[in-house]
Amino acid sequence: MPEASQIAAFILASAVLGITPGPDIIYVIVRGAAQGPRAGLAAAAGLCTGIIGHTALCVAGVSALLVASATAFAIVKYAGALYLIWLGYSFWRGNGQIDLAGGGVTQPASAIYRQTILMNLLNPKVALFFLAFLPQFTNPANGPLAPQLALLGFLFMVVSFIVMGTAGLAGGQVRRLLSDRPSGLRGMNYAAGGVLMALGSRLIYEEAR
Repeated sequence: MPEASQIAAFILASAVLGITPGPDIIYVIVRGAAQGPRAGLAAAAGLCTGIIGHTALCVAGVSALLVASATAFAIVKYAGALYLIWLGYSFWRGNGQIDLAGGGVTQPASAIYRQTILMNLLNPKVALFFLAFLPQFTNPANGPLAPQLALLGFLFMVVSFIVMGTAGLAGGQVRRLLSDRPSGLRGMNYAAGGVLMALGSRLIYEEAR
């Protein structure tokens, strides 16, 4: 299992990423604002259910890679760390302008839930993020990778649901705040970008030692 310090760092990074305005949380907020708290909660639940699929793919792929070659696994960790640094830089380049346009056609919560699961599973950027993010908090010396990755995926799902579910329930108010405070959005982007770049740099340093 990952060490307590790794788990704490992972939860902190997951929470920072969760509260940073991006397509997923904006979608949840707009759903909640346009169709009510139940719709926002259904969207949050759908996105977080999709995390199960991405975690399973990550577990299968990374575990197989480690069995095949420890060197290949190290290369993936380096590539993942560099991706996190690039992702952090992309947050810094953003201007904090987000689209809070209409929430779409009114639908039952069950339909929103199913559609959001599919939307998440078919997003290649999410799959790439999981392959870059989760392995950074694992260590073959702490035991088999599969249970470590599964635990991290579960924790990410829980943290994401807490953040997104809260945003979906309070969609109207959160939407207004995001629309009225672009400087706050920029600050959140800078904070999240800094966390990602610092994390990626630290992981490269630790892997090189």
